[in-house]
Amino acid sequence: MKVYLIRHTSVDVAPGTCYGQTDVPLRDTFEQEAAVCRSRIEGIAFDHVYTSPLSRCTRLAAYCGYPGAERDSRLMEINCGEWEMQRYDDITDPRIYQWYEDYLHIPTTGGESFMELYGRVSAFMDELKKKPYENVLVFAHGGVLICAQAYAGVVPIEKGFDALSPYGGMVEIII
Repeated sequence: MKVYLIRHTSVDVAPGTCYGQTDVPLRDTFEQEAAVCRSRIEGIAFDHVYTSPLSRCTRLAAYCGYPGAERDSRLMEINCGEWEMQRYDDITDPRIYQWYEDYLHIPTTGGESFMELYGRVSAFMDELKKKPYENVLVFAHGGVLICAQAYAGVVPIEKGFDALSPYGGMVEIII
């Protein structure tokens, strides 16, 4: 099965802000960015379309012609817990230093670790593999796209951020 994953377009939050699962607004360049996303998938027949339930993904799915895309909470970005909507430089929680050292295994305070995100995405992919689909489209987040690529063996999870897709970027994997 071929899975096309599109990262949402750019968000309207200050650089360096930890926004994770917060439902943040998109930049006023949404339509221009979304048109590029739509052009990448034109002509491809999808057996099913999924999206994160956060509005930055559902809005892009709708713009691309899939307002009824199936929402799946496993496709949400990493839960940053108590750090959500704080600038990383302003987070005073001493645990942030442990997280910087081992974000794969150390969860954010009140949130989750990257491996917990990977577990959610892997569960989604395991379930998806059982479906009789050939082409699937997924609208999601940067962390989800990294996890999907790691799941497919495209990139080692430890090097995932080297493969971080830009806003509006797309990756294709085979599962």
